[in-house]
Amino acid sequence: MELETPLRSLLSSLGLDLYDLELAKGTLSITVNKTGGVDLEALTKANRAISEWLDLNDPIPGRFTLDVSSPGLERRLRTAEHFRSALGEVVTLREQREGLATRRLEGPLLTVGDTTVTLADKSVGEVEVSIASVERARTVFQWGGEAKPSPSRGKSSTTTSKKG
Repeated sequence: MELETPLRSLLSSLGLDLYDLELAKGTLSITVNKTGGVDLEALTKANRAISEWLDLNDPIPGRFTLDVSSPGLERRLRTAEHFRSALGEVVTLREQREGLATRRLEGPLLTVGDTTVTLADKSVGEVEVSIASVERARTVFQWGGEAKPSPSRGKSSTTTSKKG
């Protein structure tokens, strides 16, 4: 049974979007998202609703673990849609290259097509990568702004004053 369509519909009724779905090594991992982020209450509701739907429809033979989560600050990128959602953000990826060593690239995501992405790697420059050759990719969380100087920095350590 195909899971994406019914789960997308179920999550939509809860005000959530299906970000990713993967069944691997006995775990059904479902990643949900919504504008403004996902809180614990939304994850709990999604987990219950999905669990009830799975019990009712029994689409997966055998035992498995259900894992419902949000994408997080550094979200995984697997599909063209995932990459499109990260356009302009800094991403890191591992590219498998036939006959060559795997290379790690990191930089702002410049363009996304149906089968390729282009990013501005800090070392290599602008590079186009086939999505099919991406071993793994994720967004990179960037802490805001530069650190503010502490109050003691920049001030002289001794102050002299003369009374007249």
